[in-house]
Amino acid sequence: MSSDPGQRRAARHAQPQPAAEAAASAPRKKPITVERITDAALEVIATAGYDALTIRRVAAVLGTGPSSLYAHIVNKNDIDDLLIGRLYAEVVLPEPDPAAWREQLIGVYTQIRDLYLKHPGVSRAALAMVSTNRETLRVGEGILAILLAGGIEPTTAGWARDALSLYVSAYTLEQSLVKQRRQHQDQEWVLSHEELLDRFTALPAEKFPQTRRHAAELISGTGHDRFEFTLGLLMNNLRPASG
Repeated sequence: MSSDPGQRRAARHAQPQPAAEAAASAPRKKPITVERITDAALEVIATAGYDALTIRRVAAVLGTGPSSLYAHIVNKNDIDDLLIGRLYAEVVLPEPDPAAWREQLIGVYTQIRDLYLKHPGVSRAALAMVSTNRETLRVGEGILAILLAGGIEPTTAGWARDALSLYVSAYTLEQSLVKQRRQHQDQEWVLSHEELLDRFTALPAEKFPQTRRHAAELISGTGHDRFEFTLGLLMNNLRPASG
């Protein structure tokens, strides 16, 4: 086996990984594996948040030093790739249906949204990264297949997939930041609907007539209502190539 972690990463992406580790024949210290590294990374996020995720913190959870991890990963970005791949492994893809492709897309992206929200902040790992993890590629393939089944031209389908995925990552990242701020009682940046309504309606009418008049509409709906609205807004502007 190659001693170069970069080559190991490429080999890991080139073939499916075993579902589970073989059981040890006798009690001994568990070997470091990419699966255990991913588990430890998720543990760090669950206990300290994504901002605290470092190779050193992951190594500490595993009871080893950072150098032990470099035999299996390239860098922190590699851990990000493993994290997104782990979450995407849980996404269930439908058989593409030309008559229901929009509903199918919402269903897939809702799954991704909920997985990101389950691990606050982790969606940041998906930003500015072109993943070659097999599970991430599997989900990307499924989304592309749904778009193509809907008659969307390939280039448009590819760009639409990127735009939709970017929105889901940004939406869930914002939600995690709001949740984080709400945990700090000394911060007043996150306002309730009532407080926001009061502030909007108290604005000078001569300078903010529309904001005052439509304050209730501006803050209406839940986050998830707005999530589905935005996905629909993007998808409804996609037209089948033959249309």
